[in-house]
Amino acid sequence: MVSALSHIREIERVALGDASARDASVVDSWLRCLNDYKLDPAIAQEAYIVPEAKLREHREQAEELIRIGRSGLEALFNQVVEQNYVLLLSDARGVTVDFMGDPTFDNQLRKAGLYLGSEWSENRAGTCAVGACIVAGEPVIIHQDDHFDTSHIGLTCTAAPVFDTLGDLTAVLDISQLRSPTAKASQQLALHLVASTARRIELANLMTRTRNDWVLRLARSPEFLDVDPHAAIALDGSGRITGMTHGGFGALARSMNMRSIATRDVIGQPISQLFDLDVEDLPRFMRGRPNGERLLRARSGLVLFASAIAPAVTVRLTDKTQQQLPRALRELSFGDAAMEKLQERAAKLAARDIPILIHGETGSGKEYLAQAIHDSCGSSGKFVAVNCTAIPEHLIESELFGYTPGAFTGASPKGKRGLIEEANGGTLFLDEIGDMPLVLQGRLLRVLSESEVQPVGALKARSIRLRVISASHRNLAQLVTEGLFRQDLFYRLNAATLILPALRERQDLDWLIDRLMVSINQENAQSCRIDKAARAALLAHHWPGNLRELSNALRVAAALCDNGVIDLSCLPDYLLVETRAGSSAAYNEERGLHQSLRDCGNNVSALARKLGVNRSTIHRRLKRLD
Repeated sequence: MVSALSHIREIERVALGDASARDASVVDSWLRCLNDYKLDPAIAQEAYIVPEAKLREHREQAEELIRIGRSGLEALFNQVVEQNYVLLLSDARGVTVDFMGDPTFDNQLRKAGLYLGSEWSENRAGTCAVGACIVAGEPVIIHQDDHFDTSHIGLTCTAAPVFDTLGDLTAVLDISQLRSPTAKASQQLALHLVASTARRIELANLMTRTRNDWVLRLARSPEFLDVDPHAAIALDGSGRITGMTHGGFGALARSMNMRSIATRDVIGQPISQLFDLDVEDLPRFMRGRPNGERLLRARSGLVLFASAIAPAVTVRLTDKTQQQLPRALRELSFGDAAMEKLQERAAKLAARDIPILIHGETGSGKEYLAQAIHDSCGSSGKFVAVNCTAIPEHLIESELFGYTPGAFTGASPKGKRGLIEEANGGTLFLDEIGDMPLVLQGRLLRVLSESEVQPVGALKARSIRLRVISASHRNLAQLVTEGLFRQDLFYRLNAATLILPALRERQDLDWLIDRLMVSINQENAQSCRIDKAARAALLAHHWPGNLRELSNALRVAAALCDNGVIDLSCLPDYLLVETRAGSSAAYNEERGLHQSLRDCGNNVSALARKLGVNRSTIHRRLKRLD
C-alpha cells in the first residue's frame, strides 16, 4: 500500500499541473478538493457519522426510496457477501440512509465510515466514490489511494448514481471493501453489479410513481424484456413522455445517436419523436405476443424489443374531446362538468395568441389555470406571474417595467430588467389586475398595444412579444363604471373570459383532496391518509378560501397526524367547530333536503333552480348527508 507521505506528494504534484496516470475523474476530484473545498491532504480526518437526529431526518426524507431499493440491495448483497463487501445507499447529499454489511465487523466498518449515517459528500470526505458519483452523475471506482484523504486509502469503493423519473440524481449506491487486491481492475465486476442494481432501482421507482401511465420497457434482446429491461419510459394517455429510467435510457440514447440529450429534454415530448410509435400502438406491445415479435424501430433506425404495461389504475374515460386535451389542462379536474367545459374552452384559446381574463374567487386556482394554459400553448418562453396586490404601489412601476442604472435614488447601479421583459417570448400573468393603480394602467395599455416596453429612466422602448393572461376576483366592468379601471385596458384584456367555479360548487372535491394529499405526502416524505370522519368534515365545509384554504387545512392535518392517519383531531379548529355544530342539525337537514327533492319530482335541476344554487351543490349535499 502507498504510504501517506508519498500519497500527499502525488496530490501536490497534480496540483502543480504535473501529468498523472490516474483516471481523469480522480484527478478532477482531487483538484476540486484542493481548489473548491480547500481540503488539505496532509490533515487526515476520521470518517464522519451524522448525529442520530440528523440521520433520522435523512432517512425519513428517503423513506420511499429505501423501501423501493431494499429488495435490489438485498439481492446484490447476497451476491457479494462472501467477498466481504459492504453496501451503502446514500441520498443526494451523500448521507448513508441504508446499509448492509457483516455485523461482526461493525466496529471497523463504523470507524472507516462504511456504516449507516456516514457522510461521503466530496466537500467533507474528499475524493470518494459516493462524492465523485454525485458530482459526475456517472458510475465511478475510487480504489485505495485514489482517495484524497489518507485515512481512506486502504478502502476500495465503487458507486453508481440512481436518478428519479425526471432525470435528477436522487441517490447513490456504493459497494465497498475494507481491504482488497491492489489492482484497480479487480473492481470491474463490482462496477457492473452496482450499475445494474441502480438501473433496477430506477425501474422499480418508475413503476411505483407512474401507476396512472403506460410504461414502455425497452431491451436490445428479447430474452430479458419482461424481467430485466435496459430502460423504461412512462407515457400519459396522449402518448407524451412523463418519466423514464435515466441511466438505462442514456445508454440507449447513445446507441440512437442522441449523445447530448438529457432526460428533461424529452419529458413532455410525444413518444413519436423518438420511435415509430403512437399511443394507439401501445396495446400491440403488451404481453400475449412472443417477445421476439415485439419490435420497435427508433427514428434513428435502431431496432429494439418493447413491452408495454397498461396503467395500473383505471382512469375515468370522458368523451373524445376531453381525452385530447393537453395534459396540463386535463389534470385540473376529475369529473366536474363546469370545469370540463372550461378546460375545453381554455384548450382552444391556448392555441391562439388571444388575451384571456380569468374570473374567480380568491384562492380558486386562477394562477394554476393560467400556468396550464401557458404549458399547453407550446411556448418556449417563461411563465411570469405578477400579483398586482402583493407589490407595494411605489415599487410596482419599477418591478413591472424595470429601470436603467441610476434611474432613481436607491436604484441598482446595474439597473434591472422588469417582469414584463422577463416574460418576453412567453406568458405574463397579471393576477388581481383590478388592483393595479390607474396611472400604471395607461403604461400597461401601451405595452399591449405597441408590443414594446420602456424601462424607468430609459430613452428608448424595447420590442417584446408575449401572451397576456390576467385575473381578478373583482368585477372589472363595475370598476370601469366607477372610474377605477380604464375602459380601453378592460377591452384589451377581456378578449376572452374564463370563469372558475368556486371550490364549494365543484363535484370533484374528493379527487382534489386526494390529489393535494399526494403532493403534500411527497413534499414531506410521509404517507398520510384521511379517515372517514375527517373526510366527511372536509366535504361538508363551505370553503370560502377555496383551494388555498383546502391546501392549508390539509397541510396542518398532515403535520399533526400520528401513525399516518388524519382524523378529526388533526383538522384545523374551525372545521371541528363546524363538525360539532353540524352533527346535531344533520338529521333535520337530510329530511328537509330529501323532502324538497321529492317536491320537485326528484329533479335535481328543478330543486337547484328553486334554491338558487348550482346542481353540483345539490349533488354534494346529498352525497354528504347520505
